[in-house]
Amino acid sequence: MISLKGVAMGAADVVPGVSGGTIAFISGIYEELIDSISKVNLATIKLWKKEGFAAMWKAVNGNFLLSLVIGIGLSIITLAKLIKHLLETQPILIWSFFFGLVLASIIYVAKQITRWNIGAIVLLITGALLAYFITTLTPQVTNASYPYIFLSGALAICAMILPGISGSFILLLLGMYKPVLDAIHDRNIGFLGVMMLGMVVGLLSFSRLLKWLFDHYENLTLAVLTGFIVGSLNKIWPWKEVLKTEMINGKLKVLDEISVLPSSYEGDPQLVYALLLAAIGFLSIIVLEKLALKKNN
Repeated sequence: MISLKGVAMGAADVVPGVSGGTIAFISGIYEELIDSISKVNLATIKLWKKEGFAAMWKAVNGNFLLSLVIGIGLSIITLAKLIKHLLETQPILIWSFFFGLVLASIIYVAKQITRWNIGAIVLLITGALLAYFITTLTPQVTNASYPYIFLSGALAICAMILPGISGSFILLLLGMYKPVLDAIHDRNIGFLGVMMLGMVVGLLSFSRLLKWLFDHYENLTLAVLTGFIVGSLNKIWPWKEVLKTEMINGKLKVLDEISVLPSSYEGDPQLVYALLLAAIGFLSIIVLEKLALKKNN
C-alpha cells in the first residue's frame, strides 16, 4: 500500500505544478514521511555502529521509506512518459483531472485544522498569496555555478515535500530545468552530484523544520499548507494562454502563460469532458477519505 502511494507521489512530481507533497498529505502519510526523514541524522549513524544495522533501520522507519522510494521510482520509470504524453496531447483534460483532485485535497487538509482563529486565517491567506505569486513568476535563464546548482537542488527538494508547490516548477523558475535534463542526458556526474548533495542537505534540514512546526504549531502549519495548495490552483488551471516558449532538448516548452476563462480560450475548451474529469478527480479524493475513515473505524 505504501508503495502505491509512492507511485502516486512520483506521478505528481513529474508534472510541473503538482506536488508530491500534496499526494502524501491526502493519502495520510505526510507527517510519518516528515518524521521518518527527520530521523536520518548523525545519531542514527552512531546507533548503527553501536547496535547494528537493524536497530538503525528500525529507528528511521526504514521499511516505510524504502517502500515509498520504490513506489516513486517505479512511477517515474513507468508513468512519467505517459503523463508527459497526456500533458502534450490532452492538456485541458489532464489538468482538469488534477484541478479537481487538488481542489478536493484543499477541503481534506482544511478539515485537519481543529482550531480556526485569526492567526490561522491570516497564515492561510498568506500561504495562498505566496503560492499564487510563485506560479506567476517567469522562469529564468542562467549559467549555473556549483553553489547555484547546490541551492537549486535544496530548494527543489523542499518544494517537492511541500503540499501545493512543485519541485519541477521551482527548477523551471530557477532556470535549472533544462540544465538538469542536459546533465542527465550527458551523464554529467559533477553537476548531478552537486545537485544530489543539495537535495540531501535540503531534505534533511527542511524535514526537521517541518517536524518541529508540526510538533509545536500543528494548526498554524496546516493553515499555511492549506494556503499553499489554494494558491497552486492557478498553476494547474486547465485553460491557459501561452505567452512565452523555448526549445528545450528539441521540444517546445512553455515558460510563461496566464489563466483564462474557457470562453476566452483559443481553441476547443472541451468544457464537458473537462468538467467530467475534474469531477472524477474531486470524487476520487472524497472516496479515498471515506475508505480511510472506514478503515480507521
